Amino acid sequence: MIDRDQVLHVARLARLRLTDDEVTQMTSELSTILDHIEKINELDLDDVEPTSHVVEVENVLRADEPRESWPRARILDPAPDPDDGGFRVPSPGQ
Repeated sequence: MIDRDQVLHVARLARLRLTDDEVTQMTSELSTILDHIEKINELDLDDVEPTSHVVEVENVLRADEPRESWPRARILDPAPDPDDGGFRVPSPGQ
C-alpha cells in the first residue's frame, strides 16, 4: 500500500500540485493499482513466452526496396526559383 508521503514525493518529482483531496484520491487509486500488480506477480508465468501483442500482428506494408528516383529536372521544373540543382527558399525572417 502506498501512503500519503509517497504520493506527495511522486507528485513533487512530477512537479504536480495536488490538493488534499487529490492526494487522498491518488493514494487510494495508486494503492489499488499496486495491489493488482502484486496479484499479477503471483502468477506462474515461467512457461509463458513474452509477447508485445496479445494477437498475432503482421506487417501489411510493402517491402522497402530500393528503386530509381524521379529525374531531378522533373522535380525542379515547376519550382518558382530553382538554383544549382536545388530549391531556393527565402531566408528566415523574410
